[in-house]
Amino acid sequence: GESDRMKLISWNVNGLRACLKKGFLDFYQEQKPDFCCLQETKMEQGQADVDLGENMLEYWNSAEKKGYSGTAVFTPHQPLVVRYGMGKEEHDHEGRLITLEYEKFYLVCCYTPNSQSELKRLDYRMEWEDAFRAYLLALDAKKPVILCGDFNVAREHIDIYPENLRNEPEPPGFQSLEREGMERLLALGLTDVFRAWHPHLQAKGAYGRCSCTSAQEECGCRQRIDTVLFATYNNSTRQATACVCPSVEVGGCAGRHRLMELSGGVVQRNLKPA
Repeated sequence: GESDRMKLISWNVNGLRACLKKGFLDFYQEQKPDFCCLQETKMEQGQADVDLGENMLEYWNSAEKKGYSGTAVFTPHQPLVVRYGMGKEEHDHEGRLITLEYEKFYLVCCYTPNSQSELKRLDYRMEWEDAFRAYLLALDAKKPVILCGDFNVAREHIDIYPENLRNEPEPPGFQSLEREGMERLLALGLTDVFRAWHPHLQAKGAYGRCSCTSAQEECGCRQRIDTVLFATYNNSTRQATACVCPSVEVGGCAGRHRLMELSGGVVQRNLKPA
């Protein structure tokens, strides 16, 4: 069942099969999260041995294209309903969305489409984001929403590392339209938890994803594109905390994961049309 305190991890693993070989299960057992939300799993359930332990539930939404995209949620908490995708034919073939419904809230694991090189999919991404906001509003009309995932956008210049790269031309993941899309998402009433608690943090450890091509991947540049969002929280009692766990380095996987703890009463229904 749902307790008053929950631990939630959101992590782009950039291929779970590879991550399993680099300590993922040890890390999972060490953290024992209430919800582990993964993006870019690049596999189907059963393609690898994912031994999470007794009484653990697995929910997978894999892309029709093999070895591409995909999301998964691992949890000991039995949901009332599980939904895969947003119910739109044009957006539900790439395994980008899982929604778990509980008595008091919805948990949504999301992997937003990448605009890709030369912005080949930017128009599609904008269409996806419009449909996704409408989907969230429909959920929120019933109960609060906790949203986490890889949104494939760095919100602000502070979310790019190191500082000398902040004056470069806009790369995919930092396009004006992409950033505006994230702000419209937040305008629904969602909070970027990590940045709410760490408004000025610019240490290298706060950045997860290398934005370079594979040939340049050792250059050290990073973007903060993996985010935990939720409807609201009680600022006076610090009922929500968010951090980047250094132990993610054991996995060597794409993004440092986001870990968040929520205390009772932390989510409230307050989304609104942007």
